[in-house]
Amino acid sequence: MSGTSVDAIDCALVRCRGDQVMIVATHEHTLPPRIKSQIAAISHSGPDEIERMGVLDRALGLLFAEATMQLLSLAGKQPGDIKAIGSHGQTIRHRPPSTATGIEASFSLQIGDPNTIAEKTGITTIADFRRRDIAAGGEGAPLAPAFHAAAFAKPGVARAIVNIGGIANASIIDGSELLMGFDTGPGNTLLDHWIARHRKEPYDHDGQWSSAGQVHPALLKKLLAHTYFSKTGARSTGKEAFNLAWLDSQLGECDAITAADVQTTLVELTCTSITRAIRHCPMDVSEVYVCGGGSHNSHLMQRLAQCLSPAALASTSAIGMDPDWVEAVTFAWLASRTLEGLSGNSKAVTGASGTRVLGGIYPGGT
Repeated sequence: MSGTSVDAIDCALVRCRGDQVMIVATHEHTLPPRIKSQIAAISHSGPDEIERMGVLDRALGLLFAEATMQLLSLAGKQPGDIKAIGSHGQTIRHRPPSTATGIEASFSLQIGDPNTIAEKTGITTIADFRRRDIAAGGEGAPLAPAFHAAAFAKPGVARAIVNIGGIANASIIDGSELLMGFDTGPGNTLLDHWIARHRKEPYDHDGQWSSAGQVHPALLKKLLAHTYFSKTGARSTGKEAFNLAWLDSQLGECDAITAADVQTTLVELTCTSITRAIRHCPMDVSEVYVCGGGSHNSHLMQRLAQCLSPAALASTSAIGMDPDWVEAVTFAWLASRTLEGLSGNSKAVTGASGTRVLGGIYPGGT
């Protein structure tokens, strides 16, 4: 899994038995700065896009294969021990039906050539999970809620599972039933890019910078006026909507604000948008569990706990899974579903016309 934050390739070796999963080993594989820059560049329209995308697609495929082999080495496993690789790929564009000019114009594109992964590892690879859901009229995202329900549901308990990656998403689970799931808006993406611009740091470690500032109410109000936050039902978003260019346009209409206060306000944006989305659900959620990089930001987690009170807040480690690896495990589980001919999406989440078997299968071996 390589997500919106483009911080690393997260690799998990997972044993799947139906809906039961067990993490055997994990590995965080470094993305070279050159590749990160190329991903950032190709994520926006520009000259020579097809050529640059084709080259990067292959380069990422090679990196994903390298990451896989490193994980196997660390785990003392051989390619023949592995049934399949589930590769999410790197999203470079996401224009779902809720933001496109029509269903025919909607698409989601992930790169990291699965043919290259299968060829270099010798392991059958399942990839391209999102586009079948979009073809069926869905958003193509988020795909994690189906796994969240399978892994974290508890009879008689109303829970939300919130992933705070670059973009945040939430799964609403009533007992064993997945009621809904959606992207709530920006998670870490604006926070990471803002601190990179002003302090040359990849992320705000433990929320130390944001905790030193103050929320700017006028800026927060402007940010929350984004049309995405008024959407209901099946919805997803990405850095196409929430990026530094958008943030700069909002700042240009506000009085001078310190960089630290902007960072604090961005934390409030993440927490407020998550809280409003969860409270808009047709049930009272009593427990919220967080996974993804945001779970390590103490300032963000403290504010989120205050916003969501009286619901209890904790990371997914409290219910049996390290929050750093939930996304990677999700795509192992989705790959296992694909191999079994089982659906991986949820109509209640993406708005697709029905459940579908997701992903293409690229056989390993020679």
